[in-house]
Amino acid sequence: MTEHGDDVDRSDEWEQMRQTYMLPTDQRPPSTARGVHHVALLSSDVARTIDFYQGLLEFPLTELFENRDYTGSTHFFFDIGNGNQLAFFDFPGLDLGDYAEVLGSLHHLAISVEPETHARLKQKILDAGMTLDFEHKTSIYFTGPDGERIELIADGLGEMYGTIIG
Repeated sequence: MTEHGDDVDRSDEWEQMRQTYMLPTDQRPPSTARGVHHVALLSSDVARTIDFYQGLLEFPLTELFENRDYTGSTHFFFDIGNGNQLAFFDFPGLDLGDYAEVLGSLHHLAISVEPETHARLKQKILDAGMTLDFEHKTSIYFTGPDGERIELIADGLGEMYGTIIG
């Protein structure tokens, strides 16, 4: 088994998957989904999470209430544009561990912002003493308050680095 970073060319494999699974644009049926209602992440500190997402990244807090599934847990939401919400839960008393990347978990959350906003938020992140984990073309990657990986991408919805993906 090859490891990440090995000199491996999977181009043929990817082309075979495209041929097997991707229909041409004019033959694709419409999606059954209306969009992302919300993505829910875990928070160890509600106030710190609000300061980060609303204060630093400028995503307005839109709602905050008790989680229906766990008494005393906060469920709160941020507007990330286009009718989409980023939600968080805290689970006081559960002593959850640090962020870990495992199969089926969140690798990173990519949020599209206007190019001018991208540049301004990048500077705010740096001014706050944070470091960028990775930068590539129109994307910056950094770590949120609980270890979650975030990407701000200056490409529009449905495109990535000049390629239409949607």
